[in-house]
Amino acid sequence: MPAAAEEPTDQHRRVSPVRVFFDHSVVRYLIAGGLAFIVDFTLLWLLHEVFGWVTWLAAAVAFLVSFVFTYTIQRVLGFSSQVPHGPALIKYTLLVVVNTVATSLIVALVDQSPLSWAGGKIIATAVTTVWNYFAYRYWVFAGPRRSSTAAEAARED
Repeated sequence: MPAAAEEPTDQHRRVSPVRVFFDHSVVRYLIAGGLAFIVDFTLLWLLHEVFGWVTWLAAAVAFLVSFVFTYTIQRVLGFSSQVPHGPALIKYTLLVVVNTVATSLIVALVDQSPLSWAGGKIIATAVTTVWNYFAYRYWVFAGPRRSSTAAEAARED
């Protein structure tokens, strides 16, 4: 006679609080964004401080060079997106254009203050971080919307 399947214990049914924390898209977005910021900030520092580029140009180029890294890490880690690359890249590119202009302006303006270019970069990142989460989640990496009937059927499975 085959052995009876073991009933899962409460311990097996419990979901780890750590897993719940990291399963949330905001947390994954912030981790991916933090890594992308390190790449972007390091490039800005190199271009401006080491190579002597003017602030606005260094900020714009660093931001654009980090394009591929940021897109990839947000798509994979931040939002686990399966949408086709073509439409997502077009939307992402449009968002990057807006972010590049905003970042360059903010960094250049704040560079004239005691906060310097570094403070400007931090402020620009904070501003763009908020609007980017919503743009990534609901526009860039969003899959096709299901009808309410399809959503209800999926919940019943």
